Amino acid sequence: MTVLVTGSRGKVGSLLVQVLHERGVAVRAGSSNPEKLSLPAGTESVRLALDTPADFAAALDGVDSVFLYAEPAAVDAFVAQAEKAGVEHVVIMSADAVLRPSAADDPIAAPHLAVEQALAASSLTSTPLNCGALAGNALPWAWSLKARGAVGLPYPDSHADPVNERDIAEAACAVLTDPALRGRSYHLTGPQSLTFAEHVAIIAAAAGRDIPVERIPPQVWRANKPDFMPDDIADALLKLWAASTAPVPLTDHVEQLTGHPARPFTVWADQHAGAFRA
Repeated sequence: MTVLVTGSRGKVGSLLVQVLHERGVAVRAGSSNPEKLSLPAGTESVRLALDTPADFAAALDGVDSVFLYAEPAAVDAFVAQAEKAGVEHVVIMSADAVLRPSAADDPIAAPHLAVEQALAASSLTSTPLNCGALAGNALPWAWSLKARGAVGLPYPDSHADPVNERDIAEAACAVLTDPALRGRSYHLTGPQSLTFAEHVAIIAAAAGRDIPVERIPPQVWRANKPDFMPDDIADALLKLWAASTAPVPLTDHVEQLTGHPARPFTVWADQHAGAFRA
């Protein structure tokens, strides 16, 4: 069995390559810049940009299963080449935004939904992992802390369900290697619904320092959003945060797939506390 992992420089993809390698599964690590990958010894790499169909044939040759990031730019060509190559199964790293009633009109959900639908319409068996908020989404707060002396948040009381990227990788490994788990969808969440202010308090405890939270106007946050973030995504996030005034629903799907409870946010905070120290 050979598994192609797309986005192998990503938070989840890089961990999945390690997990599969540790469990003796043959892995092909795909990346638009394979020369920049840090891979376990003996792991194969291949050039693969998901918006470049010319990369697809070589990347998929001899592959049984794929871990696919939800990039819709050339998904129809990717699906067609996967069918031609004899791929049996695709695990999609999707978003839980797809599960909301407004998914079709939501710019966060739309690309994930497009990929899920393209695979559902194909002859391939597909398994979406609809992930909640990644724990690593908190890391940019370290830049805010260094620049402002506080974490600036437009909605500090907004709730999220931080899911550890290692849990997603281990869940993906389970679905990729156990045929009995294929063909369903799984909603992966962390074990707790936390406000953003509670996230910061946990990080502060791990870093051993006080980290103030500064409530900033939404328009100020939007004006200072990361350059790579499209305006429609920023607007959708602000709308989501404003509406997330109650704890978000949680599932036990991480435990079902991995055999252990989802890691609490304290684990991520302990691992990344150095980024938040003075």
